[in-house]
Amino acid sequence: MKLGPLIVDIHGYELTGDDKEVLNHPLVGGVILFSKNFLSKDQVALLIRDIHNTTQGKELLITVDQEGGRVQRFREGFSSLEAPGIIGNIINERGFAKTTLLEATKKAYSHGATIANELAAVGVDLSFVPCLDIDWGKSEVIGNRAISSDPKLVAILCLSIINGLKSFGFKNCVKHFPGHGWAKEDSHDFCAMDNREFQEIYKNDIFPYEYLIGELNVVSSVMASHVIYERCDNNPASLSKFWLTDILRSKLNFGGVVFCDDLSMQGAKIKFGLLDLVDVAFVSGCDSLIICNDRDGVLRILNSYPVSSVPIGVRSISTLKRGL
Repeated sequence: MKLGPLIVDIHGYELTGDDKEVLNHPLVGGVILFSKNFLSKDQVALLIRDIHNTTQGKELLITVDQEGGRVQRFREGFSSLEAPGIIGNIINERGFAKTTLLEATKKAYSHGATIANELAAVGVDLSFVPCLDIDWGKSEVIGNRAISSDPKLVAILCLSIINGLKSFGFKNCVKHFPGHGWAKEDSHDFCAMDNREFQEIYKNDIFPYEYLIGELNVVSSVMASHVIYERCDNNPASLSKFWLTDILRSKLNFGGVVFCDDLSMQGAKIKFGLLDLVDVAFVSGCDSLIICNDRDGVLRILNSYPVSSVPIGVRSISTLKRGL
């Protein structure tokens, strides 16, 4: 069964009646879990089983942001994952040599394998990793979520994370296309701007995407950023035909799933109302839309956006189910 394009959150540690109604709507295809949904490994495994039991006939895609460092939603009973930037620092601190590169790639592989192994044990299908952003030393919201300031090293080490994920049947989601590392503002709360020329962005920030998509074809899905690259397009990349259709699909030849970052973030609300955002995101090239911490907004979409309005060409997130 083809899953709907929306990824939504739920209220707490157990499903409410309201949650169950939302999850059974045909537009909903997945759940994103947060720290507010996690008490223990046993509790979150039971919660995921309850999600599947309440949506008999369709098994939703279960997702989480389990990056490591300050972005790790599940902690008690899970490995304490280092921030990805710490992996890159192995080379930054001791030099780019064969031994340090080998150590860093092994650590990156183990990082991905640990994420996948531990999440698979409780029933999660996808973690939104790895982060391909370049650490330009400007963005606090990215910071050491970025693995390095060197685009080539980002590509090499994130490939190792992807291979680690794959070893336990996990697909990947690289983010935040085409790059959130330059914009100083946090797109959760502000309009985030990047004033660089396209060629500079392409040469640096897009290099890891070009390598992993164009040369190696190992990318399962991409999450688009809410940053506005003002010399390229007036819309955030997540709502931009230029970035998603012309560059990601056509120039990089990406054929997988494209996620729009959370529509409740301020960076997505520059010009459009919520229902208009849904239309613009689909038309621009997004396949799946995340909306969380905004139940009223979710209900507005479910009640007012016809299933028949979802474009026929939208790729199903069911391809990202673990082990498929």
